[in-house]
Amino acid sequence: MNYQNCRFELRDNVAWITLDRPESLNALNTTMAKELLAIANRCLVDDSIRSVVLTGSGERAFCAGGDVHAFAEDPEHIELLITQITTDLHAAISRFAWMDAPVIAMVNGVAAGAGLSLTACCDLAIAADTARFSSAYTRIGFTPDGSSTYFLPRLIGHRRAAELFLTNRELSAHEALDWGLLNQVVGPEQLRDTVAAVADRLARGSAQAHGGVKRLLMMSSTDSLESQMERETRQLVHASGSPDGREGVRAFVHHRKPAFNGQ
Repeated sequence: MNYQNCRFELRDNVAWITLDRPESLNALNTTMAKELLAIANRCLVDDSIRSVVLTGSGERAFCAGGDVHAFAEDPEHIELLITQITTDLHAAISRFAWMDAPVIAMVNGVAAGAGLSLTACCDLAIAADTARFSSAYTRIGFTPDGSSTYFLPRLIGHRRAAELFLTNRELSAHEALDWGLLNQVVGPEQLRDTVAAVADRLARGSAQAHGGVKRLLMMSSTDSLESQMERETRQLVHASGSPDGREGVRAFVHHRKPAFNGQ
């Protein structure tokens, strides 16, 4: 399938998704949002996809947020335009959050507005040391979207999330790492190889176990201790009886690497 504002490539069970509007710093428009949802649906239902990488085209930006120039071109219909974009964007983020395949943000440059949101919603985030992070919403009189008010407080805490949203403070890559937004920071020349190594390692792991971890973490902040432990038991019982779980036990006792099939 061909896309206008995104690129999709599947290599060795890793889906590489590139936001592809470099001339606009990969800003989100209606076409990109629709394509991102279509790709997220594709990743959700394709069992051969065992890990996902989300990045931006070019060296300047991961994603600079919504396309404010497009908003300015049609102010009479801005509410409809933003409704359309957020409907597709939020559906895509929901698919990424709940699918088994871990999603890695490969942040190659500026991540502002929805770019910050996309960084936060991924399971892992690795950035070039040249990347910069900011909310930018209130700077133009907007409020946040793209799940950032859900994920950012959980990642960096309420106070720091409020600071980003209210003051539009810009974080360097190393500050974002210190705050807990990122897992790793590397030089730009190392970024792709570093992310590829992580994505390949995840793709060789147990998809059902990865999906179970993602679901447990998603539910952990909204449930009681006892309910979460009960959910842990149910998920672990399911995993232990699965083909991957049984293969993992056999591999452990025979001192070999497991050959997971994702089930």
